[in-house]
Amino acid sequence: MRWGMVIDLKKCLGCYACTLGCKAEHFLPPGMFWNRVIIGEAGKYPAVRKLILPVLCNHCSEAACVSVCPTGASSRREDGVVLIEAEKCVGCGYCIMACPYRQRTRYDGKTEYHPGQGFTPWEVLGNDLYPLQEKTAVKCNFCVEKLDEGLANGLKPGVDREATPACVIACPTKARVFGDLDDDMCEASHLIREKKGEQLHADFGTDPSVYYLDY
Repeated sequence: MRWGMVIDLKKCLGCYACTLGCKAEHFLPPGMFWNRVIIGEAGKYPAVRKLILPVLCNHCSEAACVSVCPTGASSRREDGVVLIEAEKCVGCGYCIMACPYRQRTRYDGKTEYHPGQGFTPWEVLGNDLYPLQEKTAVKCNFCVEKLDEGLANGLKPGVDREATPACVIACPTKARVFGDLDDDMCEASHLIREKKGEQLHADFGTDPSVYYLDY
């Protein structure tokens, strides 16, 4: 089993629904995003086209972040999900520097969305339900809590909403598909095979678990 994601760039509108869905799911503080959408342009007027590239942690098979971690805080599970154990993280930043995709960041403490006015009820709830440990590295985790709980309840990630990453559920055009890349019958595997899905910078040698169509 290897959990992965396919993103169809022709379907992506650059609406940031994935960004906001992820942010809400994990109660992320101001300025922190685990799902980002890079937007640019190519060509010259009048033949200009818009370029949209959603990016997130690629949960690589050969994750550089895991190999440089001195405490074992960064690790890759048997199902391919790369995680950070906050209790083991010393905040050295090695993993942040090693990630060739720049998909890790450091959490330095609580900040208010409305400075000087205190935390909103949403922020208070987040501190209780999804606390982040100060001075540690953080990143996308494929909504691993939903995956594990869903599997325990007999649900299928990528099919059942309750067991599928928030960014996939939030996408209004269904540009994202999640599933087991080792399962040939999985929709994600089918798309990669039939539409020749490509990894972002496969030349890095990290073997990402996120694939793009029409990349």
